Amino acid sequence: MGCGLISTPSPDESAPAARLSSLTTWDSPWRGLRAVVAGIGASGFSAADTLLELGVDVVVVDGLDSPENRAKADTLRIVGAGAVLLGSGHALTVPLVDGEAPDVVVTSPGWSPAQPLLADAARRGIPIWGDVELAWRVRIRQGRPTAEWLTITGTNGKTTTVGLTESMLLAAGKRAVAAGNVGTPILDVVRDPQGFDFLAVELSSFQLHWSDSLAPLASVCLNIAEDHVDWHGGYDAYAAAKAKVYERTKVACIYNVDQRETEVMVENAEVQEGCRAVGFTTGTPAVSMMGVVEDLLVDRAFIEQRKDSAAELASVRELGEVVPRHLVANALAAAALVRAAGVAPAAVREGIRAYRPGEHRIQIAGNEAGVLWINDSKATNPHAAAASLAAFTSVIWVAGGLSKGVRYDDLVLTHARRLKAVVLIGEDVAALREALDRHAPDVPVVPTLDRQTGTGQFPDGAADPAYGRAVMDRAVAEAARLAGNGDTVLLAPAAASMDQFSSYAHRGTAFLEAVRAVLEGQARTSEEL
Repeated sequence: MGCGLISTPSPDESAPAARLSSLTTWDSPWRGLRAVVAGIGASGFSAADTLLELGVDVVVVDGLDSPENRAKADTLRIVGAGAVLLGSGHALTVPLVDGEAPDVVVTSPGWSPAQPLLADAARRGIPIWGDVELAWRVRIRQGRPTAEWLTITGTNGKTTTVGLTESMLLAAGKRAVAAGNVGTPILDVVRDPQGFDFLAVELSSFQLHWSDSLAPLASVCLNIAEDHVDWHGGYDAYAAAKAKVYERTKVACIYNVDQRETEVMVENAEVQEGCRAVGFTTGTPAVSMMGVVEDLLVDRAFIEQRKDSAAELASVRELGEVVPRHLVANALAAAALVRAAGVAPAAVREGIRAYRPGEHRIQIAGNEAGVLWINDSKATNPHAAAASLAAFTSVIWVAGGLSKGVRYDDLVLTHARRLKAVVLIGEDVAALREALDRHAPDVPVVPTLDRQTGTGQFPDGAADPAYGRAVMDRAVAEAARLAGNGDTVLLAPAAASMDQFSSYAHRGTAFLEAVRAVLEGQARTSEEL
């Protein structure tokens, strides 16, 4: 097998659509298909490995020529890849596979439609699949169980809901796993020799954009707010990608009662006969909804007597020590998904009790001298930060980072009354600072970088871990100075982290370590007194 650049476009270079449409199981005639895999990260590597196992002729392309990618390339060549092309020059046009145009391009989810190689494929009429689309097409395999998919998307709350869904399924005695945009690449899960009863599949808008065949047992879009508009080219395209989660659903489309836009998505979806629309709300549920009654999570959707009664699922208190409203909503969405799969109420409760949320999501960092410290570094956009702020009343808000071009006016206007002070981190805080000046002019705003006031005390170099630690140490020290009895110091940045940290997890860990140091210092001072 070899590769090269396509120099003369021709409309008949792609394989007949009938060939691709017949590829719906592992045992379909994959051998001899020609595929280009775009990206060699976790998803791309898994896609290439799967295709090679199926007997497909594969060429892999990645724009980054790094030591890590070269090591992955060596592995793929050993298992049969025709070529692995690394470097930005290779990611501009679709390469040949074994001397001919590919039948399909399988892309990593982060590659946008505007990326030159993918734009070239679209222009030539070469079909483009994502790794999730490929996983759906190979999920059925002779001699192995076929898992039902429960699919979850939304601007925020996906990972928590997927984790709760997995926990509830496991509590019901099902063989289940969380996959997709979280944890193990979905193609690795699909190839598990033992197989699964259910997959709780987290789907990003990127993955949904590149998927067209999924038919889940149940599906949910938790919420929708402006995010990733640069990737999609606009909010409407982003929302349209999210809405695809409901297409071809078999049993239940779960929507957010408090956000009409998700219900409209369900109304417009082409679903399978008999599929129901089921709402979730943190208020009192109507018929065919999940909701809350007197601090109990209840089901008025999946019981026979739903017109005049409800099934108790769990108490709000069982969700944890700090239970913000959006966590309740996530638990209700997860409960709806598993109830659609036939899970009993008792297993929903046991799943909630067994669930351990991931770090950096409403995580208690400390609670001393009447001050509660909360790490919600995962709140990387205004919608997520709003959910965090809504859970507390007197807040020292640690916020800022890479804003990705979003607006902060609604966020600040809605929650100004909760703000005792704001401590700014991040190098892209102009929009947030302007919103605070407009809508919360009386709230003290403390910069942690002199660059925010124009003097540039700290050196450039967000890649240096010590840089991020220095920023966070100063932010936490300022927050400690401002906080008093009854206050909450909340890290909910409403922005991405990559200006000063390697990831939201790195940012959250820096916060946890800084809080620990401050509290230990306070304890030593108290002992000395």
